[in-house]
Amino acid sequence: MRPNSFRKHWLLDPDVIFLNHGSFGACPQPVLMAQQAWRDRLERQPLKFLGREIEGLLDTVRQALAAFVGAEPAHLAFVPNATTGVNAVLRSLRFQPGDQLLTTNQEYNACRNALNFVAEQWGAEVVVADIPFPLTGPDSVQQAVLQKVTDRTRLVLLDHVISQTAVILPIARLVAELTTQGVDTLVDGAHAPGMIPLQLEQIGAAYYTGNCHKWLCAPKGAAFLYVRGDRQSQIHPLVISHGANDPRSERSRFHLEFDWMGTDDPTAYLAVPTALEFMGSLLPGGWPALMERNHQLAIAARHNLCEHLQVLPPCPDSMVGAMATIPLPDGNAYPLYQALVEQFSIEVPIIPFPQHPQRLVRISAQIYNNLEEYHVLAKVFSQLLPEVS
Repeated sequence: MRPNSFRKHWLLDPDVIFLNHGSFGACPQPVLMAQQAWRDRLERQPLKFLGREIEGLLDTVRQALAAFVGAEPAHLAFVPNATTGVNAVLRSLRFQPGDQLLTTNQEYNACRNALNFVAEQWGAEVVVADIPFPLTGPDSVQQAVLQKVTDRTRLVLLDHVISQTAVILPIARLVAELTTQGVDTLVDGAHAPGMIPLQLEQIGAAYYTGNCHKWLCAPKGAAFLYVRGDRQSQIHPLVISHGANDPRSERSRFHLEFDWMGTDDPTAYLAVPTALEFMGSLLPGGWPALMERNHQLAIAARHNLCEHLQVLPPCPDSMVGAMATIPLPDGNAYPLYQALVEQFSIEVPIIPFPQHPQRLVRISAQIYNNLEEYHVLAKVFSQLLPEVS
């Protein structure tokens, strides 16, 4: 099987069919080279770089990223990953015993753990909205979430793109309705930047966090936290450092605190503009064409696998981005995953959902993938599924 012409830009093992971009992303070589150049500059004069230049450099990156995600630069801070962003918001807010924190049955496990931790700390209650899966459309999601809202609901934590099922939630609709009811929304948008177009100011969530290392293809350790201006005074980073009492008034307290949380390597953030430029240069239509290409590949691959497995697509095409899940016959998830990796060199997650022995396969579609790879996966399933239960 010949790789497509874009695969050459990545360091991915040529002997592995890599269909799991969604988990940790994969950074192209030109972006890694840009990051190394930033590291070299840092090490040539560490004090100048970290002591005198870093704020201006981060401001430049913030401008580029803000334009891409449709946000005001003043509303963006850098965090190493979306889980950190979710934790920063949850650990900053104050609740009262009996307050309700609403989420869904498909919330990402790490962030659900953070929600449980905070609820226990304050004596609040976690309320879970059951989103059906398979589902018929966005209306069923909206109904499931909104019917759980009460006069005690203080915050709603929602994925934008659900990790387990890969479904895109109708976030703008949900945020708008929750806002009219006086409820703030924290959106875990880990998968959204670079997969689907974003206009954060238009979405209007109080809090939104997203990864740059996944579909933007920036280096690992690059993510952002968006906090609406009227909520910034409440939100602090997980690490309290010099910014907490920095006397300067020309920079916001939000940026003073988040831009310096102790000595670290900021080069993943600084390479984000290169990732935006490089990935946007791969197709004549730029980023819109790239997102559409990956979406269409995910839809075609899903159709092929559903046809092969004789199952129906579990959600409409409109709720799929560049990832898709397909139900598999019941069985153990890990032995199947292990066999795919060890026997066939196919890297694709097999997810127990909603609980064992039910399971899904989640495919990702990035520009270095081609349809033939999913055909291979379908053929391998024909062999493995009768053997691995």
